[in-house]
Amino acid sequence: MKINQIEPSFDEKELGAVIEYLTSGGWMTEFKKTTELEKMIADYTGTKHCVMVANGTVSLFCALKAYDIGAGDEVICPDYTMIASPNAIKLAGAKPVLVDIDRESLCCDMKSILDKTTKKTKAIMLVSINGRYPDYVDAIMEHAYSENLIVIEDAAQSLGCTFGGTHVGNIGHVGSFSFSMPKIISMGQGGCLITDDIEIDKKLRMIKDFGRTKSGIDQHEIMGWNFKYTDLQAVIGIEQMKKLPERVKKKKQIYQWYKDNLEEVEGIDLIETSREVAPWFMDILCEDRYDIIENLKTEDIATRPFYPAIHTQPPYAEFKDEKFPNASYVAEHGLWLPSSVTLTEDMVETICDAIKEA
Repeated sequence: MKINQIEPSFDEKELGAVIEYLTSGGWMTEFKKTTELEKMIADYTGTKHCVMVANGTVSLFCALKAYDIGAGDEVICPDYTMIASPNAIKLAGAKPVLVDIDRESLCCDMKSILDKTTKKTKAIMLVSINGRYPDYVDAIMEHAYSENLIVIEDAAQSLGCTFGGTHVGNIGHVGSFSFSMPKIISMGQGGCLITDDIEIDKKLRMIKDFGRTKSGIDQHEIMGWNFKYTDLQAVIGIEQMKKLPERVKKKKQIYQWYKDNLEEVEGIDLIETSREVAPWFMDILCEDRYDIIENLKTEDIATRPFYPAIHTQPPYAEFKDEKFPNASYVAEHGLWLPSSVTLTEDMVETICDAIKEA
């Protein structure tokens, strides 16, 4: 039996909801179902406002524009992240300033943040890789407030994760989530922003709707774009949200199964994950991940190497001579194991046996 590294999970609930919506005369465009989904996400994350947009990259871009960040501004961003993080900064016209990461949490290194903050710095893009934050998040926020910096949380991988009892995405000024295929809940594509600031909420809604204050009225108050969502996707999202609490429990259980099987295996380091985190992907650091990848492939088990460090990517060649030792190490040794919510304990044991053989 093939075990995918990740796969979405839909059933008759989503199918029935889509059929009901399509036969009810819904126009598919953003309307009441999107509003219903926004309320569900806001309630779940404990925030006042949620704004649905086309995808997670767009949500980061909208957050930057809502705070008027653009040409001439610098935004601190980790060197180890999905490339959408710095891409959104460039799309907004600002300059990404890459910093190294903390090896334990895979989050921005505090000293690097302090070293790279300049008079041009306007924001910190704080990425919670796999739902984790380091214990010095409060220090990052204190630094941001002291320097009058905006903190945008790229929490794309972190729905269902908390830090000190607060849902990730609520720690900074605005939090961004993604609903692409691999996420804990998926609508195929999609993203959202959460905030307690009503003025930012209003501005985000204008930015994603051509800059107008009301849909259907072609009076444009600010520069805006068409980043609206669709009710057809929202119908799926509503059913996925109903399953989220159980999926959070399942992700935590899958992590524990892997930990029980792998924590004593020589040459493998499990990245420590607290009970507040529902890992998006189950991640390990390996001395030689390619032996593991190939051995699992022979058993029809799929894995995925970590993201490359941003400074090694051709679009970011201007950073190629800078040193990011922790980001480089993690990028070269990290491996994502099968992580679907449909995994059973027996399947995890089969995967771990293949890893031990390697």
